[in-house]
Amino acid sequence: MTLPAPATAKGAHTRDMLLGCACQLAARVGLEGVSIGDLASAAGMSKSGVFAHFGSREDLVRETLEWAAAGFNEAVLVPALRKPRGMPRLEAIIAGWLEWILDHPEGCVFLGAISEYDGRPGPMRDFVTRMMERWREVVETAVRKALEEGHLRAGTDPAQLAFELHGVMYGLHHVRLHVPDAPRLARQAVRDLFDRYRSDAAATPPR
Repeated sequence: MTLPAPATAKGAHTRDMLLGCACQLAARVGLEGVSIGDLASAAGMSKSGVFAHFGSREDLVRETLEWAAAGFNEAVLVPALRKPRGMPRLEAIIAGWLEWILDHPEGCVFLGAISEYDGRPGPMRDFVTRMMERWREVVETAVRKALEEGHLRAGTDPAQLAFELHGVMYGLHHVRLHVPDAPRLARQAVRDLFDRYRSDAAATPPR
């Protein structure tokens, strides 16, 4: 196996550019469709130049997902964590996730990877599963904190609400191709979910 070249400031910048290009390619053709040759063409580099940054094609795919995850966290999770814990933070997480999906009209690399690797047992399927499981835990924890704050009705099952929220986001990603009004419908579905689970005290406007 060819090892990647040691990192330098210029090398790190080139690597970042390559991972951004790989992410854009993956949105169009899927992660399995991203080849070293296609990435080299998209980046205006030679194949050997691209290979110098990645030890293998599997490394390239894994690092593409990690690069996208870092961008997702910065765009969605970091701003949400600045909100007060409870419903403000949970609502910000879901709103940010929804906007992330809409900001990537060619496809979200994570949600695309779920479909792509679902029937492909192996290291990459395991990697995608672990990555998405961490995100499910983030959402479920946010639901649990909202329950602890009294913002959700007693007896709310955090796993159930997190599952339903994931269902809305996954649905938005897949049906927006043929449902022009999908963004509005998804936002309404989220509002309806929160209203259904919100506690009476949280739903009562202050006097």
